[in-house]
Formats: sequence, structure tokens, C-alpha cells
Amino acid sequence: MGMSVTISAATEQDAEQILKLQFLCYQNEAELYGDYAIEPLTQTLDGLRAELDPGCVLVARLGDEVVGSVRASVDAEGTARIVKLIVHPRLRRHGLGGRLLGAIEERLTAERSAKRYRLFTGHRSEGSLRLSRKYGYAQVGVEAISRRQNLITLEKDAAGQAFVASA
Repeated sequence: MGMSVTISAATEQDAEQILKLQFLCYQNEAELYGDYAIEPLTQTLDGLRAELDPGCVLVARLGDEVVGSVRASVDAEGTARIVKLIVHPRLRRHGLGGRLLGAIEERLTAERSAKRYRLFTGHRSEGSLRLSRKYGYAQVGVEAISRRQNLITLEKDAAGQAFVASA
């Protein structure tokens, strides 16, 4: 077999595979928080397609199959908002999430002049929190988004240093 996973920019033709993978990957999150109406599970194909053009979207492929993806955008101040980092359940815990995160950070800095990176995850999402911290992100905020879920905001600067909140 010996196929390796490659990472590249997503195209319009990837949209349907990304959406299906997103639906699969967010089932655990929905179960964890008891909420199956979360945006990644209700997003439409048209909604995802609308994110492809203005944003920075990468896919990880194993042959022709999309097995991972990540999306981001950069605001006027240079803060990159990285969202929907997903890896097929059968390929988790093999470094693919870290590869996707590193690839999007590199692209955001080189092509969109990102100065800092910002991620968001639920407070019970241990895998996401572990990955973020492993790659230098530090918690900078918590927001209650429902009675069941707090949203954790993590940041680091583009030089790879964890963000340090000022007093």
C-alpha cells in the first residue's frame, strides 16, 4: 500500500468531501455537549462553498480521499482565525492534525501576513486542547456559549510564541 497523506489547498471539487468529513468528525463533539444542532453539523454545502473562495482552506488527502481539513481567515489587524480543524477518526493520533495546523499557519503567514493565530474549542474537547497546547497555543479567554458549553480561545503569535495576556 504505502500511500502517504498530502496537504494542499482545497478546491471547489473538495467541498462535498469536506462537508461529509466535517459531519462525521463533529459527531463526537455533539455527543460530548449533548447538542446536535452545532454549526458544523448544520452547515450547508453552499455555506461551505462560500468559505472556500475568500478564506484559506487546506485538505489532507490519502489518495483521492479527503481525510482532513482546516479553514482560516485573517482580519485587518493580522489575527488569523483558524477553524474546523478536522481529521478522519481512523487517522487521529498520528500527527495529521499537527501537520494541518502547521501548514495553515505557514500559509497564513506567507500569503496573508498573519501576525498571530487564534483557535477556538469547547472546554470538554480534550483532544483539541491537547493539540493546541502541544503546538504552542495558550488560553486567553473563556466564553459561555450555552448552559452546557464554554468556548475556550487560544492564541500564539506568528513567531511561534504562546500569547501572554497583559494585566
